[in-house]
Amino acid sequence: MGEQDVAVSGVPATQQTSADREPDEKHQTTGSQTASSNTSLDAQPETAEPAKKRSPWRRAYDVLTWTPPNMRWNPDSPPKFSMGLNVLFGFAGAFTVANLYYSHPILNVLAADFGVPYEKVSEIPTLAQAGYAAGLLFLCPLGDTLERRPFVLSLVFFTATMSIGLATTNSIGVFSAIQFITAVTTVTPQLMLPLVGDLAPPKKRAAALSIVVSGLMLGILIARLLSGIMTQYTSWRNVYWLSVALQYAIFVLLWFFMPDYPSTNKGGMNYFKMLWSILVMLTKHPVLVQACLISFFTAATFTGFWTVLTFLLAGAPYHYDPVTIGLFALVGIASMICGPFWAKYVIDRFVPLFSVVLGLGWALLGISLGTYTGTFTVAGPILQAFFADFGMQTSQIANRSAIFAVEPNGRNRVNTAFMVATFCGQLVGTSVASHLFARGGWIASGSYSMGSIGVALLITTVRGPWEDGWFGWHGGWSIYKKSRESSDGKAVQEQRSALRRVNTNEQASEGMDEAAVDVEKGEGHRDQHSNLHGRDDQETVNATDAEKSLEMLAAEDGNVASDADESTARVQTAPVLPPDTQA
Repeated sequence: MGEQDVAVSGVPATQQTSADREPDEKHQTTGSQTASSNTSLDAQPETAEPAKKRSPWRRAYDVLTWTPPNMRWNPDSPPKFSMGLNVLFGFAGAFTVANLYYSHPILNVLAADFGVPYEKVSEIPTLAQAGYAAGLLFLCPLGDTLERRPFVLSLVFFTATMSIGLATTNSIGVFSAIQFITAVTTVTPQLMLPLVGDLAPPKKRAAALSIVVSGLMLGILIARLLSGIMTQYTSWRNVYWLSVALQYAIFVLLWFFMPDYPSTNKGGMNYFKMLWSILVMLTKHPVLVQACLISFFTAATFTGFWTVLTFLLAGAPYHYDPVTIGLFALVGIASMICGPFWAKYVIDRFVPLFSVVLGLGWALLGISLGTYTGTFTVAGPILQAFFADFGMQTSQIANRSAIFAVEPNGRNRVNTAFMVATFCGQLVGTSVASHLFARGGWIASGSYSMGSIGVALLITTVRGPWEDGWFGWHGGWSIYKKSRESSDGKAVQEQRSALRRVNTNEQASEGMDEAAVDVEKGEGHRDQHSNLHGRDDQETVNATDAEKSLEMLAAEDGNVASDADESTARVQTAPVLPPDTQA
């Protein structure tokens, strides 16, 4: 290659190893780039840092963010969003969110091992929830401006490394501090959900989202199950060593198989304006506010039930041991496994609001059975664990499918608003259910859950499935989608994500100026002619003035006369013709 073999850093190319060169490669390729261009450094800026002077931290970061050639972004041949990748996101979500819940069943063991009272060790789950809330609010919105692959990998690697301290420390203060820090960075599943919303076709979005949502719910239940059983027969520290191993395994799998999708806002956004825009979204989109309120009251029933269930089963008349109580998580796991199948065959076929009502109905059935039979038969809590969890999952998937249609370039911020409301509901449910159980027992706490589902059902009646405003049922009561190509079922097709279009080899609609569509505001299809129709249904088309229809047809065929005066005269004198049945 002659002079091109000499790097601009002054080091001959023959002395540079592939390990020195590869981390410097620009891993986002363009349409005309080939695989061979990804394996060399043909042009480096003259200000590039010499390879020999790089710090170990810089080298580690370069390796961390390096992308395998087959995972690099190329618009001409983009990586496909497959079922395997969808399942990988669900697996990563399950064992990432599990970090928040390993401590719940073993708080008494931690208190004895650290030599502190229960009041002190009870701060651990509180700090974990506080850290997760901070991550939701301050890290998740960055998914709208940063590239998802390096962002997610960095968070997973940091979480795995910090979790080593949880398994080794002998200080309750250090353990609590590390639990808070790792909880902040345990938000990677909430970055994957908007990415799935970007990539999955709207008509299959609910099914794709359900796999990741099921993973999140499974992670919560599996964490309690594994932690209780492992602590019963081994040391509690093995629970956190298992967590470290799982986190590094997730990192390796994502490093090899997660494509490097570009940012949805390539120009970047001001961080504080981005946070403020979340509040602005809540003033613009009634469906988002409705979904947040429904999720708030529904999530309260989930955490309330699983918190007081331990108190019920540990006391009269059951007196179950911790392992037996932990096995109740298997009932919830069974309901989560059913979620993706329900989403594919039900949620994706009907308008989201109908699926929300169905989910709330399942939850109400389960809570009523468990609340009023649970004091004398264990069948009540078992039925409640299945139907209530299944109903909440159905409601969440349907609501996410609806809200991800409103801001195609701001789905991480939309998800942040939704998850903050859900998280607040979980905190309220845990607190209120515990206090009610202490004062009035199992029936009192269950009755609160019944009331929460009732309020959620009332909120669904405020807006109909076709209503665009804040209140009302304009558009009818139909539960069937008018267009299977949109996630919310409306006749106007949802504006397609740039990632999804190129990823599935879809073509943009002909004649549509995509630059004229404000994707940030979630605007969809616009008619490009002067006669705007609310919906292009057959009745509206038939009611269109015949003369204007002839003009439109002539314009489309390229047969409009060049002389405007002559054309006007011809239209004024020509009789109104009946519609041509062959047109």
